[in-house]
Amino acid sequence: MTNDANTTLPKAPRLLDRVRDAIRRLHYSDRTEETYVHWIKRFIYFSGKRHPAELGADEVTAFLNYLARERDVAAATQNQALAALLFLYKEALGTPLPWLTQLERAKRPVHVPSFRARR
Repeated sequence: MTNDANTTLPKAPRLLDRVRDAIRRLHYSDRTEETYVHWIKRFIYFSGKRHPAELGADEVTAFLNYLARERDVAAATQNQALAALLFLYKEALGTPLPWLTQLERAKRPVHVPSFRARR
């Protein structure tokens, strides 16, 4: 007769550990790992500390729109956050996000060429 109270199942890896494992499995750089974990944490805090598995495209869109509208981040920064969240859902959670049609893209700065007149 076995005692079920003494039998414990191994715990599933925590979310950020799964993210780190996926990043290392795909041979991403240490800096990419640090950056992706940062953006995933910010997304979790933005979402009221709810687990990303409970969230979906609407919440991801809301977060990225918040970055563009309220935080006024650069387009490259918003793209970095988007890449981290796409990685989270596809590689760590195994549920790729659908296309984010309501996403407001951060504005890229307008490049105005300058020149000096010759003397």
